[in-house]
Amino acid sequence: AGSGLDGILVLAKPPGPTSHDMVSLVRRISATRRVGHGGTLDPFASGVLPLFLGRATRVVEYHLGDEKAYRATVCFGAASTTDDLEGELTPFPGPAPDRATVEATLGAFRGSIEQTPPAYSAIKVAGRRAYAVARAGGTVELRPRTVTIGRLDLVDWDGSDPERPVATVEVECSAGTYIRAIARDLGAALGNAAYLGALVRTASGPFRLETAVSLDALRQAADGDSADDDPAALAGLLLPVDAGLEALASVTLVAADLPRVARGQAVRTTSAEPGEAPVRLFDEAGRLVAIGRWRGGTLLPDKVLVDAASTGDLPDRPAHEADAHGVGDGPA
Repeated sequence: AGSGLDGILVLAKPPGPTSHDMVSLVRRISATRRVGHGGTLDPFASGVLPLFLGRATRVVEYHLGDEKAYRATVCFGAASTTDDLEGELTPFPGPAPDRATVEATLGAFRGSIEQTPPAYSAIKVAGRRAYAVARAGGTVELRPRTVTIGRLDLVDWDGSDPERPVATVEVECSAGTYIRAIARDLGAALGNAAYLGALVRTASGPFRLETAVSLDALRQAADGDSADDDPAALAGLLLPVDAGLEALASVTLVAADLPRVARGQAVRTTSAEPGEAPVRLFDEAGRLVAIGRWRGGTLLPDKVLVDAASTGDLPDRPAHEADAHGVGDGPA
């Protein structure tokens, strides 16, 4: 039935488990079936993994385009079949670059660039995941895509092994950017080879690593005196459903409009200027009740976040019925 937990858990994922492992763990210890994440991290990677619980799964889509920030370790002197440390490595015979040359080359990767995703990626090719085709020995040809690199700076250099130096870079980029591909392409641009040796996501949109919840803290909350009988003891770790969406316009609805919104029906209001961007809809007590859009001079709720019974005027209905647009559970 679920515990009734609604909110965003910004988890600091450790290296090793998959993003789905983290979703499964949070589902289990929170007794909340509806849990989704806001962007996959590879198993070897660590850092910010936003998890959306309960009704918060309905706002995941507003975060999928969030910019990301990473700290990446780039290892020169070898190529990887997967462009990271998990692939088969092939040493490169030529001389490795020095720090000054690497720093000078990074400029070519800043701004709007064309990037070819790694062959071992989840992109579908003729209905199959690219990594499945590659693992089966097939040839994967992926089209380049445009990504934006807002920041790419060298912050550390280890030249103790002149044939295999290691660079640490900090990256701020658009959603959909493959840091593995940056490492691969940087090596090629320098007439060498390189792969991604480690990766930490330091930010995902408004969610930052400094304030993320560690796995130990999550488990301690779950093991608290009241957690076994009341999974809501974990509620103190959650951010509000609309955390990170403060830039969206907001409208306060009058009480008479709440039953209509709860049923996914349009309402008229003059309290905000029409536009194309999503709008947060609040009740007079400041509770977020829906996210909608202006359409034809009215506000139509896209994501309903309350049950009809909570408005006091309509019988309760299942959440999937109250949402006129059939919003599901979010990514798993």
